[in-house]
Amino acid sequence: MALRASVLRLATAGPGDTAALAAAIDAGQVDPATIVAIIGKTEGNGCVNDFTRGYATLALKLLLAERLRCAPSEVEKRVAVVMSGGTEGGLSPHLLVFCREETAAAASAARLAIGVGLTRAFAAEEIGRQAQIDETAAAVAGAMKDAGILSPSDVHFVQIKCPLLTKERIEEAERRGAIVATPDTYHSMAVSRGASALGVALALGEIARADEASVCRDWALYSSVASTSAGVELLRNEIVVLGNSTGWAGDLTIDHDVMKDAIDAEAARRVLARIGGETVAVLAKAEAAPSGAIRGRRHTMLDDSDIHSTRHARALVGGVLAGVIGDTMLYVSGGAEHQGPAGGGPVAIIGRL
Repeated sequence: MALRASVLRLATAGPGDTAALAAAIDAGQVDPATIVAIIGKTEGNGCVNDFTRGYATLALKLLLAERLRCAPSEVEKRVAVVMSGGTEGGLSPHLLVFCREETAAAASAARLAIGVGLTRAFAAEEIGRQAQIDETAAAVAGAMKDAGILSPSDVHFVQIKCPLLTKERIEEAERRGAIVATPDTYHSMAVSRGASALGVALALGEIARADEASVCRDWALYSSVASTSAGVELLRNEIVVLGNSTGWAGDLTIDHDVMKDAIDAEAARRVLARIGGETVAVLAKAEAAPSGAIRGRRHTMLDDSDIHSTRHARALVGGVLAGVIGDTMLYVSGGAEHQGPAGGGPVAIIGRL
């Protein structure tokens, strides 16, 4: 008996819109009991106060709880929900629904495999620190095992939703005599993303070591498949590992490449050429180059006091990839600290053979 993955891409009319998923369930297009992860883009600002992520997460959990006839707390145990805020430029809000089920069909070649992992909840002072790196590494290894992926080389994208620091969480830590990694709530998103990405790199053997002193400092350390997104709506890391495994059947596969900078369209073209067939989903990271330049040309994304750099980066990379793919329904997440080389980031494509 093999496993088979399916991926449903659904447009949304707003952060709380679950109508398309409800309709797919009602039509028998998807069995809610087979859903293991939902990754989506919402039209919030993607910053600390982006509550569209929590709104979307709650709406999805309530829908699944109703259809599965269980409490929302039970949904949290069986489905990883990763919402990324920010659809700047032409990016289109949407959901990617990942399902896995047993099938009588024999597995003939490596096909898309999905694994899910969860860390414990982090104390405020652990965010961006060694505990987050190490716990993430262990959870990624567990998610690989859950997917039946034996080799790190068969992992093509690791999506993580991680927590951030709010003023309330910082003050709670201070009352206990604990010192947080940063008092800047916006920067806490970066260190949380960075520590989580280093945990991925450590788990997959992409780096030999990972310590908290390297977070958002040593840009030579990175994962070529990590995609991490911070949000206020959770305290643990929720992890979705996507790769290929011979234990899975079906007609879906995944491949990835690394964009060396924000305008590296060739990375996406290389993936398309290797996969062939129909493009089912595109997932990528975007970052304003910390050097302040792209191929020698000065950019102003880091100097804009009105619009955060992550928002500029999503719009830029989203536009570049939309031109290659011919579609704006793309998962492009901002803030690529230790996720690909500085100023660049991974791009993965799921294709139907």
